Parts: sequence; C-alpha cells; structure tokens
Amino acid sequence: MTDSLSLPLVVIAGRPNVGKSTLFNRLVGRRQAIVSDMPGVTRDRKEGEALLRGRKVRLIDTAGLEEAAPDTLYGRMRASSESAVAQADLVLFCIDARAGVTPADKHFAAWLRKQNKPVLLLANKAEGSAATNEVIEAYSLGLGTPLALSAEHGEGIAHLMGEIADRLPEGERVRIKTRSRSKPVEDESEEIEERPAGPLRLAIVGRPNAGKSTLLNCLLGEERMITGPEPGLTRDSIAVSLHDEIGPIQLVDTAGLRRKARIEQDLERMSVSASIEALKMAEVVVLTLDATLGVHEQDLQIARLIEREGRACVLALNKWDAVEDRAATRQAIADRIETSLAQMRGIPVVTFSALTGAGVNKLLPAVRRAHEVWNSRVTTGELNRWFEGALERHQPPLVDGRRLKLRYMTQAKSRPPTFILFGTRAEMLPDAYKRYLVNGLRETFHLPGTPIRLQLRGTKNPYAENKS
Repeated sequence: MTDSLSLPLVVIAGRPNVGKSTLFNRLVGRRQAIVSDMPGVTRDRKEGEALLRGRKVRLIDTAGLEEAAPDTLYGRMRASSESAVAQADLVLFCIDARAGVTPADKHFAAWLRKQNKPVLLLANKAEGSAATNEVIEAYSLGLGTPLALSAEHGEGIAHLMGEIADRLPEGERVRIKTRSRSKPVEDESEEIEERPAGPLRLAIVGRPNAGKSTLLNCLLGEERMITGPEPGLTRDSIAVSLHDEIGPIQLVDTAGLRRKARIEQDLERMSVSASIEALKMAEVVVLTLDATLGVHEQDLQIARLIEREGRACVLALNKWDAVEDRAATRQAIADRIETSLAQMRGIPVVTFSALTGAGVNKLLPAVRRAHEVWNSRVTTGELNRWFEGALERHQPPLVDGRRLKLRYMTQAKSRPPTFILFGTRAEMLPDAYKRYLVNGLRETFHLPGTPIRLQLRGTKNPYAENKS
C-alpha cells in the first residue's frame, strides 16, 4: 500500500472565494471539502488523494491568501497556506475569471514567483466564453499561460488533470483495474467485517473550544491546524496521516458539535454533518472534553452517538494543567460517566494538556488498546462455558408465566463485539436480563468501554401455526 506522505504534493492556492474548495472536490472525485458562497469558509488545510491521468497525488486545499497581521485569525490562516506552498511539488494558483485580475491576485502572484515552485495558473469560473477577456488579462500575472476552467460545471477539468500529471516529477503511473463482468457482484448491503490492512482510522470529536485542533497539532508536532481562543475555528473535518510505534494512523480533526437548537447557520450545519460523517467512518473516536468544565450534557449526547454507531471510544480530558482539585474532578467525571453511560462502562480516560504537551503521549497507546478491545473475539467454547455459569447464577425470568429457555451463544463478529443468543422465545428477553448478560460479557472477557451488541434469536414452534 502506497504511503500517502510519499505521493507528489499538489497545493491549491489563491485569494478567498475563487472556487478552490470546489476544484478540490472535483479533483478528488467526491464532496470532501465544505463549499459555500460565503468567503473564507476554508480555514485549515484540507487534504485528499486524487488519481489524475494515472498519477496518484496528495492534494491540499488551502485557506484564502489575505493580507493580515500575523497574530490575527487571517494571519494564522495565511501562514498555514504559505507552509503548504513551501512543501508543494506543484501549486495551482486560482483566480476568479469573472472578477478579473485583482490587486490581491497580483500581490500573491508576485509572492509565488519568488518561491521557486512550479505554478499552474487557473482562471476558474470561466463558463462558456463570457470571461474570455479576463482570462487573457491573467497573462499579466507572469505565471505562464492561464488555463480556463469551471470547477463547478466540470469544464476544462480533464485538460487540467493532464496538465498536472505532465508537470509532476517523474513517477510510477497507476493502472486502473476494472471489475470483471463474469464474476458475480457481492451484495453490497452485507457488512464485510474483514477489511484490507490499512491505517487505523481515528476521529477527534467534542464540543467547540475543547482543544481538539491543539491536540492534533501536538500529536503531529507542527502547527497543522489553525488554533486560537476563538471558539469554532475548525469548520471542516481535516484528515492527516501520522505514525506511532505500531503503524500508520489516519487522524481526522472535526468541527465542534453543539446542540441542534443552537445551530443557526447553514455553514455550521454542514460542519456538523461533516463531523458526524467522520465519526461514522472512524474505528476509534477520541471524545475531547474541557476538564475545567467537567462533563456537559452535550458531551454525553456525543458519547451516546459514538455508542450507537458502534465505535471504540477514548475519553480525553484536556486542559488538565488548569484543573485545581484533580482528584475531585476525576471522581466527579467518573461518577457522571458511570451513571449516564452505563452502556460504555469502563471507557478509558486519558488526562493531558494539549497546549503544553504534558500527558499527550498517553493518548495513542490508549487508542491502540481500545482498538484491540473493539476487535476482540471470544471462542464459542469459552463463551458457552461462561454462559452456562451465568444462567446458573441468575436464571432467565418468567415471561407470560413461562420461563424462557436460553440455549447457547456465539459471537457473530467483532468491530464492535456482537453476540447472538439462541433460545425458545429468546426475542422476549427483558432489557434488565440483557444488561445482566452484557455486563457479564464485559467483565469476564475484558471488554471495557467498547459497545457490545447482543442479538436475540428465538426458535419457532412448528405446531404454533397449525393450532385452531
């Protein structure tokens, strides 16, 4: 499997609202970056892989280039974009053909010429022939022949892909494999448990201003994400790659999740949707809390969503250095989790300060352990020996005056651990007894914190339908 970090790096740059994110989505082949008519939507570098004329590339969408003081939000956004350009093998410099060449375009084109980087000049939003004069005007930027295109309508994209592939350093081209029509296609609705080996998929979620982006920067050892005291800085889900002692990790930083009632703007709705989608695609989710504020009801709602989606979870208590009475705080959080998240009993908790880096080294080992538990399997023999003992200790209850006859259990799959219980009228098993069995499974087979699924399979009475 090709390491994405070894792929050629193509960076999309330009001033705000020239269509960089729309172009990014068009090249990666899916709606990966949030797109809005509001300028300045993109704040952090968005990364994805694209296959362009047989060449695999790492594509980065950057925040709009703007003149601003370094200590302001827009100054930090510009510094992030400049850092991406410094690493690029090819820069796609976008201008808005409908608006023509602006002073900002001229300023940043002059800056780009000094970077000694290959640049491909793109005149976006050039639908039809309406922007012909503006495209010709782009020659004045001194970046070569402008390529007219419309990312929104797909015009000129095929030609752009060829131009990018031709301008990249020499490398191996990928042959596209096609599916043989003679082979039957598997039912895509069936869940395939075993997937090809790849990086562990990890998402960082939480409420706004919990320190998620600061945590990601600390794990990477670089200022990859825009951070600051302003809540809600991260608007899109940003994926990055890193390695720990065990192997690769695909890490996604997400926008803060607020209560639905407080979400007013369409842009925030898109941000929240992207965060939830990242959570669903993850294997392990780090739920980040501001330890100085304790456990908020919204934190519990996010945890319940993680459990419903069947993801492994690690509870990350950030800003631990600012907590005065650590013992009392830890106990209060543990009590709240115990009473409100019984279905995730034993969830691993890590305390740290993302700002100073103290304790952050404990997080990825905890993530790896949670992932291992999430992948756990129990043999049928072990499972049923435990099950017989569980029945002896606490017999199944009476339902409609008759005792349920539970026969045996098997593990259907892992990720998360899922067990099937067979027996006469097993589908009528009360919730209290199901909780008894799930808690027993968790304690006996060391499955702390991970969601456990218990499915019930009753046996049909062959004479029931023939009764008059």
